[in-house]
Amino acid sequence: MRQAGPTPSFARTALFAALALASLGARAGVTDQDISDSAKRTDQVVVNGMNQQGQRFSPLKVLNSDNVKELRPVWALSFGGEKQRGQQAQPLVKDGVMYVSASYSRVFAADAHTGRKLWEYDARLPDAIMPCCDVINRGVALYGDLVIFGTLDAKLVALNKDTGKVVWKKTVADYKEGYSISAAPLIAKGKLITGVAGGEFGVVGKIEAYDPTNGNLLWSRPTVEGHMGYVYKDGKAIENGISGGEAGKTWPGDLWKTGGAAPRLGGYYDPSTDSLFIGTGNPSPWNSHLRPGDNLFSSSRLALNPEDGSIKWHFQTTPHDGWDFDGVNELVSFDYKDGGKTIKAAATADRNGFFYVLDRTNGKFLRGFPFVDKVTWAKGLDKDGRPIYDDAHRPGAPGADAKGTSVFVAPSFLGGKNWMPMAYSQDTGLFYVPSNEWGMDMWNENVTYKKGAAYLGAGFTIKPLNEKYIGVLRAIDPKTGKQVWRYENYAPLWGGVLATHGNLVFTGNPEGYLMAFDAKTGKKLYEFNTGSGVIGSPITWEMDGEQYVSVLSGWGGAVPLWGGEVAKRIKDLDQGGMIWTFKLPKDQVAKR
Repeated sequence: MRQAGPTPSFARTALFAALALASLGARAGVTDQDISDSAKRTDQVVVNGMNQQGQRFSPLKVLNSDNVKELRPVWALSFGGEKQRGQQAQPLVKDGVMYVSASYSRVFAADAHTGRKLWEYDARLPDAIMPCCDVINRGVALYGDLVIFGTLDAKLVALNKDTGKVVWKKTVADYKEGYSISAAPLIAKGKLITGVAGGEFGVVGKIEAYDPTNGNLLWSRPTVEGHMGYVYKDGKAIENGISGGEAGKTWPGDLWKTGGAAPRLGGYYDPSTDSLFIGTGNPSPWNSHLRPGDNLFSSSRLALNPEDGSIKWHFQTTPHDGWDFDGVNELVSFDYKDGGKTIKAAATADRNGFFYVLDRTNGKFLRGFPFVDKVTWAKGLDKDGRPIYDDAHRPGAPGADAKGTSVFVAPSFLGGKNWMPMAYSQDTGLFYVPSNEWGMDMWNENVTYKKGAAYLGAGFTIKPLNEKYIGVLRAIDPKTGKQVWRYENYAPLWGGVLATHGNLVFTGNPEGYLMAFDAKTGKKLYEFNTGSGVIGSPITWEMDGEQYVSVLSGWGGAVPLWGGEVAKRIKDLDQGGMIWTFKLPKDQVAKR
């Protein structure tokens, strides 16, 4: 799986970049104020999640439930070559230029008016990279004159926004140990925040902050209890490191040294509480009988101080995780009224099948409920949100036999909801959750840690729960747990969601369609086939008085790699690699 380095075409592209960009006019860099204003600005998209809190909501309404049927493609840009799989990124747009990452750690800049490619950067990846779940990348960060992204060999790369040339490059972790980076970096309070992937290889998860202007490390926060975090000054760790809890307290023996808990999806920043909200992945190994205890801080949501990385609070959705349910899914901040009082809340739809609402000021559990049709591994949640386990659905410990007792578990380890981000509408007060109905036969096996090797200790076969559908797009009321509407999809849903003030909800499916729904009723109002599965996250913005929508197209990711019997439903789907952009014809805009 060797990645080619820069080609002659890159040099030619760079040569003409200045002329191409000149035609777009003067372009300022992204400022802290641009990022702070991301929820209000409609002329640009400069953060992952559409706003800092990750609500994926746009106040635009030129395009709405009355006229979306007239939405038309205006341009498409191919990522080219043979690297046509797993396009999961969310594009960013600033001053008429779109910046987007693609599979195999590539980044493109394009004229947002026409789709003309301005420059392309191809990372030079080693042969021995070990990404768990395809060669995907989920987006870039913009800051100043830089476009910053993470690579599959666990590096951060900062590119000049006008030329695509490398300004600085920093190694975050050793890819030979199983580390990688696939999430979009986060900019908060002038700091560049990143997590790492690699939980299936027995790594030690960590969240780190860097100076985005030069790549200098500012602080590091390991996410396995027992490891010390540090603040850095002039390249040296300050002696009074930040405590990470007691070694071995919630982990037996030395297993905390290879505990996983990788924060592979990154996170969001909540200005109202001055907190980074980041989820952590599965404990290693998957075989839970080898590591009795809660195994902090795996399968958790963490609130971190952006100044030094210290943990303000944590909420563990699956203590002693034995099903690879993780806890990385996004924690989205929102406010609601309760008896006249404004509640500062945050919500997450976990892979384990439960939807949680927390007080984001302190992590206190407010309520939780299943959001999928079938949950077998737990009988419910207690008053503190801790799962009430059904031990009959925990895979057995292997004894003299090579394999422990196999059990059927729902949802499967790919989750009631996986990485694909949900959206929150400030108009309806509903969350729009891309989810899946599937289960798995699962069993445990004995395993020992070996650096750079898979560290699972479990086997599985994933199965659909229904003949007619796996994917379900759900509209959920976080105050009551009520499912307001649902849309069922034959193949799994694996792409992000966007909600707008125009009473619209956008998402895509593996069958290749970009779809739009009425946000209140769930009626499908629009679909367009892009030629390959849509597993990216749509965006919308305003340019020259018109509203645009863009989404990546390119089937791949974890499902075709790990899908078991689900593979029968997706085996004929085509790979791809394009960015599609849409808008209304001008005569339809005038009728709004």
